[in-house]
Amino acid sequence: MTRRLVVLRHAQAELGVGRPDHERALTGTGRSQAAEAGASLARAGLVPDHVICSSARRTRQTLDLALGELPATPSVDYSDAAYSAGVDDIFALVSAVDPDVSTLLVVGHNPTVAQLAAAFTGDGTLLAFPPAAAAVAELDVEWLYAAPGTGTGRLLG
Repeated sequence: MTRRLVVLRHAQAELGVGRPDHERALTGTGRSQAAEAGASLARAGLVPDHVICSSARRTRQTLDLALGELPATPSVDYSDAAYSAGVDDIFALVSAVDPDVSTLLVVGHNPTVAQLAAAFTGDGTLLAFPPAAAAVAELDVEWLYAAPGTGTGRLLG
């Protein structure tokens, strides 16, 4: 079974003035971006079975608005580890996903999500990955073995 790893950066968030970074919320523009990201995933047929989402407020809001545009509701793991994760940390989370999951969505933060997308979309060069950007990688291995080079990817646009 081919597995699809979808990577989504959170939508535009408020500046962090006067509040902890973890609690930053989406702006009005960000709310629109998040809903459009969900609609884009639906149009592309990328409906996740499962989601790993950073526990930050802006990623949770992005996910909620994106899910509102999808025809099915996946299971979701909100992860404190994904909030400050590097690429290797995300792959560690991905490796623990149930093998029956065919499409996995990871909602997180730059630069990690851009680095994760770049691991599958070309020569590994860091990509421009603006708020609410998404990429998908088709993997030929089980989640346990997911790593750079185990599939090919493309940016969604």
